[in-house]
Amino acid sequence: MDKGRFVIEVHLRTGRPIGELARSYGLDRSWLYRRLARYRAEGVAGLEPRSRRPHRSPTRRGDLYEDEIVSIRKELTDRGFDAGADTIRTHLRRRHDVVPSVSTIWRVLKARGFVTPQPHKRPKSSYTRFVAELPNECWQADVTHVEVADGVVFEVLNIIDDHSRLCVASRVFVFTRSPDVVRTLHRGAAQWGYPEKFLSDNAAIFTASKGGGVGDMEAELLSLGIASKHSRPYHPQTCGKVERFHQTVKKYLAKQEPATSKKQLQGQLNRFVSYYNTVRPHRSLGRRTPAEAFAAREKSQPRGPRIDAAGYRVRNDKVNKNGTVTLRYRGQLHHIGVGRPYAGWRVVLLVAGREIRVLGADGSPLRHFTLDPSTDYQPMP
Repeated sequence: MDKGRFVIEVHLRTGRPIGELARSYGLDRSWLYRRLARYRAEGVAGLEPRSRRPHRSPTRRGDLYEDEIVSIRKELTDRGFDAGADTIRTHLRRRHDVVPSVSTIWRVLKARGFVTPQPHKRPKSSYTRFVAELPNECWQADVTHVEVADGVVFEVLNIIDDHSRLCVASRVFVFTRSPDVVRTLHRGAAQWGYPEKFLSDNAAIFTASKGGGVGDMEAELLSLGIASKHSRPYHPQTCGKVERFHQTVKKYLAKQEPATSKKQLQGQLNRFVSYYNTVRPHRSLGRRTPAEAFAAREKSQPRGPRIDAAGYRVRNDKVNKNGTVTLRYRGQLHHIGVGRPYAGWRVVLLVAGREIRVLGADGSPLRHFTLDPSTDYQPMP
C-alpha cells in the first residue's frame, strides 16, 4: 500500500494529527494535507497514486515534427523504400539542424498507428558477421526471379560490393546465361573498377556449365586475376548481403505498377539503384549511403595471376597428402598425380576435353598432359 494513503487512513481512523503523523513516518506535512484534501473532494479514489507526467510539453520535439515524420513515413512506404525510424531521422537531418531522437520518432509512429510493437528478436551481437575491409575487396552476385504483369517471370542478376553494399549492377534477363554474367561484370567494372574477389553460389552460370562444358565466368575471372569464391551448397547465408538486397528490390517493385516488358522492368530497377546507391541511408553503414561508403576508402583490385583459360573448364582443388587431385571425366573419377611436395597446395585445373593443365594458385604450371580414360591413376611422367 502507498505510505501516504496508509497515513491518511490512520488519521481518519484514529484522529491523530497530520503533523504528528508526518513526523512519525518521515513525510512532508503539506503533502499529506494535499492528499487529505483530495480524499475529502474525491473520496477513496483521491488517495490513489497519480501520474507525474505533465499534461502538455510545448518544447517536445516530437510534437514539432510529428506531421513531417508521418509525411516522410507515408512517402517512403508508398514508393517501396525503407521507412523505419532510423531512416526517417536521416531524412529529417537533411532538412533541419536539430531533429528528434530515433526513440521519439518511433513513439510518434506508434501513437499514429504506423508501428505495432513486436517481441524482442535475437540480438544482433550474437551473430558473427563478415564485412570486407575495402571497397571492391569482394563482390557478391546472385540471381533472383521477379514476376511482372500477366504472370511473366524474369530473372534479375544483382551484384553488390560487400564493403559498401553498393549495387554494382542489377540487370534483367529472360534466362541468365554465363556470357550474360561476364558482360554484366565488365559493365559494372567500367564504372566502379574490378574486384579482388567474386563471391557467388554454385549455379552453373557462375561455375562450369552442366554436362562438363566450359565455365565462361570462371575462365574470365582467371584471365582478369580475380579470385573466384563459392558458397557451400544449401548455405545462402554466405551470400547473405546480396540475398538481403533481393528482398529490398522486391519490396520496391511491389509498390510499382507491374512491368509489362523486360525494358520497363529494367527502367524500374535503374531508378531504384540510383536511389539506393546515392539517397537511401543504410543501417549497416551508420546511415551513410552506399556511394558515400564506397568513396570513403581506397579501392582494392585484382591481385591474382592472370591466367588465360579461354576454352577451358575451370576446376579448383587442393592437392591431398598423397600428392594427387581428382577429376571426373565422362562419369568416371580419375586421380591425377601432381607430386607429394605439393601436398596442401591450392591448384587450378583447366580442362578441355582430355587435355588437362594443372596450375598453382599463383599461376605457375605444375603439369600439362592428355588424360588416359582407360586408367584411374594418371601418374607423373
